[in-house]
Amino acid sequence: MSEILAPAGDKNSALAAINSGADAIYLGLKNFSARSSAENFDEIALNEIVRYAHAFNVKVYVAMNTLVKDSELNGFLSDLLSAWNGGADAIIISDALLGAFIKRNYPEIVLHLSTQAGVCNAYGAKFAKKLGFSRVILSRETSINDIKEIASIIETEVFVQGALCTCFSGQCYLSSFAGGNSGNRGKCKQPCRKRYSIDRDGFQENAYRLSPSDLCVGEDIKKLRDAGVFSFKIEGRMRRAEYVSAAVKYYRNILDERTENGDLSDLKRTFNRGNYTKGLAFGQDKSFLSSAVQGHIGEFVGTVTVKNGKFLCYTPQKFTGGDGFKILRDGKEAGGAAFGGNIKGGFILSTNNRLKNGDKVFVTTDSSLNERLLKTEKKLPLYISAKFIAGERAEITVNGKHFYGEKPLNRAQNRPLTNENIKNCFSKTDKYPYSVIFGEIFCDEIFMPTSELNALRRSVFENYFSEISKNNNKKYSDFCTFPLIKPEKNENIAVIGNNLNGISAEIGVLKLNDYSTPAEPLFKNFSGKKYIYLPPYMTGEEISLLKDLINKFDGIYCDGIYGFELAEEQNKPLFVGTGLNISNAVSVSELNTEYFALSKEITANEINALSTKNSFYLAAGSVKVMDIIYCPFEKKCKTCDKRELYTLTDENGRKFPLKRYKSSVGACRFELYNCASLVAKQANGGTLLDCSTQNDPQNIVKICNYEEKLRERFKNATRGHSVQPIN
Repeated sequence: MSEILAPAGDKNSALAAINSGADAIYLGLKNFSARSSAENFDEIALNEIVRYAHAFNVKVYVAMNTLVKDSELNGFLSDLLSAWNGGADAIIISDALLGAFIKRNYPEIVLHLSTQAGVCNAYGAKFAKKLGFSRVILSRETSINDIKEIASIIETEVFVQGALCTCFSGQCYLSSFAGGNSGNRGKCKQPCRKRYSIDRDGFQENAYRLSPSDLCVGEDIKKLRDAGVFSFKIEGRMRRAEYVSAAVKYYRNILDERTENGDLSDLKRTFNRGNYTKGLAFGQDKSFLSSAVQGHIGEFVGTVTVKNGKFLCYTPQKFTGGDGFKILRDGKEAGGAAFGGNIKGGFILSTNNRLKNGDKVFVTTDSSLNERLLKTEKKLPLYISAKFIAGERAEITVNGKHFYGEKPLNRAQNRPLTNENIKNCFSKTDKYPYSVIFGEIFCDEIFMPTSELNALRRSVFENYFSEISKNNNKKYSDFCTFPLIKPEKNENIAVIGNNLNGISAEIGVLKLNDYSTPAEPLFKNFSGKKYIYLPPYMTGEEISLLKDLINKFDGIYCDGIYGFELAEEQNKPLFVGTGLNISNAVSVSELNTEYFALSKEITANEINALSTKNSFYLAAGSVKVMDIIYCPFEKKCKTCDKRELYTLTDENGRKFPLKRYKSSVGACRFELYNCASLVAKQANGGTLLDCSTQNDPQNIVKICNYEEKLRERFKNATRGHSVQPIN
């Protein structure tokens, strides 16, 4: 068994998904949705679409997968219970610890752990299962080997189609720190889709250096199915209904072993960024990045011919008014065009751009295709038989279910009801998606006014629909009590650095530039507690090669959810990193770890309310805004200069450090840091200093309690979100 899971940013997309053969849909509410710019659903709209979906045996998952602050817990729980009580089949959340609390207090609620939680290996999957999650939605970077192992542990959902995030799931802060709009709060402004240059030969020109092509695994969905994946997810709550329809049909036909010409063509014409990539599950391919063109490029249909001052495209394909095109020249966008009329063997391009012979023409809006995709309408077959006998109530049988009129029928004095009258009446399906097939109709010379017959039909159809769309969820009305945190001050200093020698602090977190090399020389003179830094993404193979190294440290500092299970296995204290986005009292109370860092997206006042003797907050230094698992240099390894630090520059001249490190199997990974260093407003938590891109960590530790000196040291500094709350 497997499931095609489709996005529903609005009602039209939800209907398109159901009509096209989706097994399940996922959608967001007006609040707490990671796609806040989608239309989303209020309580009434949610209840309606749940009923409609359930009538077709289609499941509905409600995404509430944003960072939840302490002040929002009541609203979050209220919306979650409303969604569950309204019939949702599962709730998708990103805060695993908050999920554990919810599951303990409301055990019937089915929880899926969002891709924002970053599950990418068996350790993360085991932890999610332990907390009560029924399913994990894997990070898009998860390798096929890890997918197979995870699928043997817990039900697994994997992306097969749609936009790819530049950053590893749940670890992106670029929009947050560079523009004040948090992706973790559903407000991402997609700065990753802008133009940048990188100070490496061949990459100095401004281009879309961080923009992946859209994912399309195509026939490789069968490899995922064979690996044990249960749910195949199509990304796109911001996409139009015709895209949803095309994507669902494409994968439905592949899984059902049906071959229909045009499926991939239909998909390309509804949305195609970069001519697609297979993603990272099978390794980075040549088309992974779309550095030359941004946005929808559609499908290639021909080339431009300039003739008598007109721009023509010769092609056997037929187009019509309302169709739109994108023109590419040397792989880059040269403008757009509209259908300007037919000519023999092709059509005219209407555009204000100056086009050239040989420019490539791609169709981006195919109006006849869009109409065809949205014409598909799924119907519920109703096999209806009826008995109308004098002295008895009318009996209507629908698919084996019996329904009755309100009162006994009278024998007709004249103009008796006929079989044809009954069939004509019940052929009208009103608002319901029914397709009626009649069985035996027995009518015994009775009289029934037309108004009563119509009322009977409406009652039967409504009651049948209620039966097949019945909400069987256990209803919850009790509102649980959230834990309270008694704030405590932590005087300790923890430093993240690439070399701990010479640093004076209670805790040192060693962040290696190469996880396959000896670490001892980098901490031999450090006298505090020594923790090994583990990034949010690691494969199972990489972790297995690190166990001897881990044993050389006092504990593990981990930015990924897998750290809980790994630390327990290795019998090491765990320092939960900022990557877990701890931002509310529930999550704090659920922690049972040596230390934890609070989210870098909460204010100093919010930090103070959550501070304990074990808590830290990022107070100064480097601000990591992205973990990048692919190679932004297109895997041109033969010409790589293999530097550890590059500079990414945006079109406004802002410079972002881009740091390269190597995993334990020699794979290159990258971290992007904010263009300004952090000097946060002081708070009561322990002081966490990130010196990942700093060349004098010893001095930063010495002045960490002096804001003026820190600002003088960093020159270009921001207070981050310590003062100004995020959107």
